[in-house]
This record gives sequence, structure tokens and C-alpha cells, in this order.
Amino acid sequence: MTAGERLSALRACMKQEGIDAYLVPTDDFHGSEYVGDYFKCRAFLTGFTGSAGTALVLADSAYLWTDGRYFLQAAQQLDGTGITLMKAGQEGVPGIEAFLEEHLSKGQVLGYDGRCVAFAKADQLRKKLEAKGISCVGSAPDGPLDLVGRIWKDRPPLSAERVWQLDDSYTGKSRVQKLAMVREAMEKENCSRHILSSLDDIAWLLNLRGADSEDNPVFLSYLMVLPQKAYLYAAGKAFGTSVCEALEKDGVELRPYDEIYADAKKIPAKDRVLLDPSKVSDTLWTSVMHAACVKRTNPEILMKAVKNPVEMSHIRQAHIKDGVSVCRLICWLKEQMKHADQARPVTELGVAQKLLTLRQEQAHFLGPSFETIAAYGAHGAVIHYSPTVESDIPVEPRGFLLLDSGGQYLEGTTDITRTIACGPLTQKEKEFYTRVLRGNLNLGGARFLYGCTGTVLDYLARQPLWEIGVDYNHGTGHGVGFLLNVHEGPNSFSYKLMQNRPLPCVMEEGMVTSNEPGVYFENEFGVRCENLMLCVKDEKNSYGQFMRFETLTMVPWELDAIIPSMLNDREKALLNAYHAQVYENIAPYLEGAEKEWLREATRAI
Repeated sequence: MTAGERLSALRACMKQEGIDAYLVPTDDFHGSEYVGDYFKCRAFLTGFTGSAGTALVLADSAYLWTDGRYFLQAAQQLDGTGITLMKAGQEGVPGIEAFLEEHLSKGQVLGYDGRCVAFAKADQLRKKLEAKGISCVGSAPDGPLDLVGRIWKDRPPLSAERVWQLDDSYTGKSRVQKLAMVREAMEKENCSRHILSSLDDIAWLLNLRGADSEDNPVFLSYLMVLPQKAYLYAAGKAFGTSVCEALEKDGVELRPYDEIYADAKKIPAKDRVLLDPSKVSDTLWTSVMHAACVKRTNPEILMKAVKNPVEMSHIRQAHIKDGVSVCRLICWLKEQMKHADQARPVTELGVAQKLLTLRQEQAHFLGPSFETIAAYGAHGAVIHYSPTVESDIPVEPRGFLLLDSGGQYLEGTTDITRTIACGPLTQKEKEFYTRVLRGNLNLGGARFLYGCTGTVLDYLARQPLWEIGVDYNHGTGHGVGFLLNVHEGPNSFSYKLMQNRPLPCVMEEGMVTSNEPGVYFENEFGVRCENLMLCVKDEKNSYGQFMRFETLTMVPWELDAIIPSMLNDREKALLNAYHAQVYENIAPYLEGAEKEWLREATRAI
């Protein structure tokens, strides 16, 4: 089916159900950022494959909203589909709610699959639209309102990959200890039940991992926690005997995945149930709302974000392993560029495969933490470009290769971007590389009083670009999980207070956050410099507790792309100190030409 045929088929279903506008979000039933193949309804319908975006289909038009990371990609993939790209956050572009208020009339109906829309979003939509006499429907009389599913004839099945236990020697806390922490939080809210549907929170709480979401080691599930027991709703065939026995021993009973809705409806009306309205779907919330729903952020979110000393120790080990692999990749690529006129040149996909091979040589490597971005030249300006067979191009001995990748290890999750000089660079390329690197160095070298949020600190990374009237259209940093999601809240670096997002959190000791300023010039090149950092305590004095960041990523910056005169003395000192640290940590694992390359790549300037 073409995009036009899919839209026509969907509109026929809409007409049958009496729906005037149908919303197709990216989310699965759990609000996940990266979803399994079964849930890729928006990608199936529109052809846009980015990880963020919402489609809206009306009787005679269709639209797709996405953020600045995907403007270029979406424009390319939507070309010829008849779907209009809506660049979220740009001047003159209305949000979905405002658009619906303007384009729907009294008596019309908005439909969506309520299992794929968070209650908080659905409730906000209802309040705005129903005030104008517009109805919102999240389910059909006989079940879910999954209209895309009705036309998706070869839809993949729900994933049910093997679930396994992560040993306490890695997690630092047992499942029983974590459940006790959650029950203490429930008691403070006088709640007798707590329902979770966010997959990373469940995996963290139960010290379990799976493979139902590409590159994120989570498994499809819901969890209901009571004072003395817990019910885990998941595919039974994904659990081996030893895992089931261990769960039973710790008071966790395994139940069928779909039974969560029926069990939710059986909760006594007198019970107080702790729920996160931004994490629980509209369908699940409405199954519980006969009881007393206590709206709170999941307590697991902050618990999970603050890594304990055992996790911190392992995370450092993961980044040394990862640093060795990425250093070897850069050394290899530099050598390949010396012979770039060979019959079989290196391509973007070749670089991504080589890096995967090098990571696979490391003990306890489980897989990538997201799809590798290997973007040469103009492709580097497409913020979340990933090479495909159709888009793959040779890497030439000039300009930049932007390489953004990460790994999942038993010791933790990594995420690193290096913009690599493949040969001679233009003055513009060098100037903007230097400015982006300055932003990374200044944020990485921050010293601040406890109580600061990422909103306060974001300016440090953007200032070298803002001073010449340039910016980048993405956040400066996101939290990172421990052998979990590469994007994890609540910590982040962003000057924007985003609608429907929780307020920025205080930077706590133990939080891992990315530091990734960038700059992108369409049809020219892109630069991004990314390290992961661990928030740690610094000096405490009469003014209070000072905090700082410990850089975890151990790979050199591109000295050939730096204009030294643009760096002040402090920035040079930060750069040289970092490179000395990289050499000290990585050199013992390299030999011969690779070790010599590292020595030169970390030389002081």
C-alpha cells in the first residue's frame, strides 16, 4: 500500500466509527520512546520513521508534528505522501491542541487508541475540546479504537523476548530492597496500591531485563504493587523457571499481560491508588478511576536516576570498555582515509558495522543502546540521521563524519558522539567545531551550588554559539539509565520549560547526564560533541554544598578541528586535563599503532 492508500483505508474506518479526526501517536501502551515493531503505527501510516512524532488524519487532510531533531528527515520521508509536516515549536506552527480547536467544530469527534495516549495528555485534550462541544473517544464499543491496526494486514506480533535477572552485584540493591523503598513512598501518600506501566521503571524495580524494545533492555509489562505482594502482568512464555521462582520468593506473582485492565476494574472503590498521569495510559487510568486515584510522579523515577555507589563503579568500567572500542574505531578510520581512493571505500554503514564489531569484542557487551548515527558531510546536519542501504554514502578524506552511538553492557549504558575530521577541513568547519567544543568543556567543567537544575546550567553549553547568534534545536543533555533506556528522566539540560513535561529536577549526586551541544548547517555539515557525566559532590563550605561533574566518556576530541586561539586559558586547561585522563585510562588497553595514535590524539595544546 502507498501512503495515499493507507490514508484512504484509515478514513474509511473513521467514517465507519463516526470519527472526524484520528490521532496516531508514536507511543506504545507504556509511553516508551523507542517502541517495538507491533507499535509502529505512525511509521506504518506515514512512512516517517523518527522516534518522536504524532500524526493527525482528517477527512481531507493529514499532518505530522515532530521536533527539531527530525525536521530534515521528516521532510524527506513525507515528500509525496500528501501529509503536511508541522515543525513543532517553530514560530507560526500551532500545537496539536490549538490546531484541533481551530479545525474541528461543535459536534465533531476526535478519536485515538486510548492505550497509546497518556492520561495527562488525553485529559488535557478532553478539557479543551469538550468545552467547545467536540467529543474525544479513546475506545470503541467492542474494544480498543485501534484503527491503524485494522488496516495493517501484516502487522508484526507483540514481542515476548526472554526476560532475565540482573544480579544484585550489578544493581547494588535487591528487588526486595527496592520494593520496600517504593512501599515506603506509597505509605507516605496513604496509598494501598501503586500501578506502573513505564517499562524502564518496572525493569529497574524488579532487577529484570528483556528485549521487547529495540536497544532498550525492557519487557512488555505492567506492575501492581500492594503492601505485602505485587502482581507482574507480562507474557508468561518470556519467563524461565528460575526467574519465576525468584519472583515468587520475593512476593511477585506473574499474571497474563492483558489482565491488568480487568484487575484494575476490580480494585475496591475505597482503595487509594498511586498513579503517574504522565506515564499511565488513558485506557488504564479510566479502568482505575472508580477508586481514589492519587496523582503523583512515579517514585521510581528519581530512585532510578540517582545511581548508587555500586552502579557508579560499574558505569565507570562500562565507559572505559566503550572508550577503548571507539578509540580503536577512530584510529582505524583515520588509517582508512589515507587510502580512500581504494576500490572499496568505507561507507557510513561500514563505519557503523566496524564499531559494532569492535564493541562486540568487549566482555559483557549486550548490544547497541540506540541505532548508530554515522553521518558523513551534509548527512551530519540531519540531527538523527541513521544510514540505510538507500542513503549510505562513502566517507571521503575531507570534512566531518558525525558518529553518535552507544552500547549496553552489564556494567551500564553508554552514549557518545564524536565529530571526526576525515581529512582537510574548511575554516567554517573548524570555527564551529571549536565553538561547540567550548560549550561542552564549559558545561563539563561547571561548579555549582546544590539546588541547581539543568535549566540553569544549559547556558554554559550554548553561550559560545549564542554570542554569535547561532543555536541548536535540541536539548543539551538527557539522563541515562543503568543498563536501561539511553534517554531517562528526570535530569536534563535544557533552557526550555516544555509543555506537558515535568519541571526540571535538581542535579543530584549519582545522576548521569549527557553533555551534547551541537550545530547544524543544512546541506553542509553538522557538529556534535557529546560526553556522559556523573554528578558528584564537591566542596562544602559556609555557602553550601557545591557540586561538579565527573566526565565518564573516555575518547579524545578532534584536535585537528580546533582553532586554539579561540579557546581561553581555562578551556585549554580543561581540554588538556581531559585528554591526560583519557590517555591514562585507555592507553593500557591499546598496543602499537593504536596506542601511538592515542598519544598523538591526546597531546597537550
